[in-house]
Amino acid sequence: MALSVPSAQAVSDNIIAAVEAAIGKTIPLLPKSFTRVLAKALSGVFILTYKYATWSFLQYFAAHASFRETEVNGRRFVPLIEWGRLVGVGDPDIATNARCVVSFDVLDPDLTVIPAGRQFVHTTTGITYITLSAVTLNATTKIVEVLAAGDPDGNGGSGIQGNRALVDVMKWANPLPQLSTVGGVVQTITFVASDAETEAAYRARVVSRFSARPQGGAYADYRIWGSDDPGVQNIYPYTGRSPGAVDVYVEATVATSNEDGIPSLAQLQAVKALIEQDQSGLASRRPVSAYVNVEPISRQPFSVTVTNLVADDPPATMATIEAALDDFFRSREPFIVGLSILPRADRVTRSGVSGVVDEAASADGATVNTVELTLAGQPISAYTLSAGEKAKLGTVTFV
Repeated sequence: MALSVPSAQAVSDNIIAAVEAAIGKTIPLLPKSFTRVLAKALSGVFILTYKYATWSFLQYFAAHASFRETEVNGRRFVPLIEWGRLVGVGDPDIATNARCVVSFDVLDPDLTVIPAGRQFVHTTTGITYITLSAVTLNATTKIVEVLAAGDPDGNGGSGIQGNRALVDVMKWANPLPQLSTVGGVVQTITFVASDAETEAAYRARVVSRFSARPQGGAYADYRIWGSDDPGVQNIYPYTGRSPGAVDVYVEATVATSNEDGIPSLAQLQAVKALIEQDQSGLASRRPVSAYVNVEPISRQPFSVTVTNLVADDPPATMATIEAALDDFFRSREPFIVGLSILPRADRVTRSGVSGVVDEAASADGATVNTVELTLAGQPISAYTLSAGEKAKLGTVTFV
């Protein structure tokens, strides 16, 4: 039976029909008839009841729960976030603020102390950055760490909009006479900001946790525990090489590591701590009989040779093919029975690579003759990724 909200007219007609059946008489059709006016008024009450009932029904399911704040009996909450907290996902990730170190020139080093809180402005984006420490003007060049703290949209400078590249230039908002009007130049990136988690991404996390409840040490548990670190992209758990051990391979997000997703020592230690204890500090996760080895993933580079490319714009088509190959190789990952889903993505084959090249070339109206796949300088027809091993594109040669 379909559950839908009827129209006000339909409800009014049902009320009139019920009254007529009860009194055994036909109610006059006059618009000002008491019963018809009463039916119109009551229909609005029933419509509100229908709407609240159908909305409440959706809140029973994480896949459909509202992501907007609502108030019930004086209590404010977001239904989807309540589900997330209940299953251990926590709240959505908030937007973070970028930090970087800038250098600036001093025209007159006179030992003046600039207090923290002075402002730089990135003129292209309008993002405001504030200095995080006091600086003594005792040299012709000084450095200071700054934090993205404001933007024209009123978001407090948070999110990826505040990220800067090396040698980006910022202007002083109110320069002192001793300072160069050139402003500051970004020398080091100390923290890469990220945007707030979207509703779709958060809902996917909540639904995923519902479908993979903790099972006392199954593969899915280690993936869930390790993924509590926001800097982690993927977790690959395996039965250890020694009895009673579990090997966990960690892939970091590009925002917190290099482009290959190789985690830092600090990230590995954070993942191990999350496997040992939950976010409340309780040892309710790792089974007492399991010893956990946490290691970084590795990237196996594959090279591709494309012969006889015929295209209207060869450089553009080459770039298209290389981008398609890079996406293909980086999508390859180990297959773990009981954890990974089909289709398998742990095989790198010459036929698969040829298909990627042919599709990318065809999209540009180009053609190629043959495609060769090599590993460590040797031609191969197929390769299966091993534990904790992922793929990447090495070199692309067009002959």
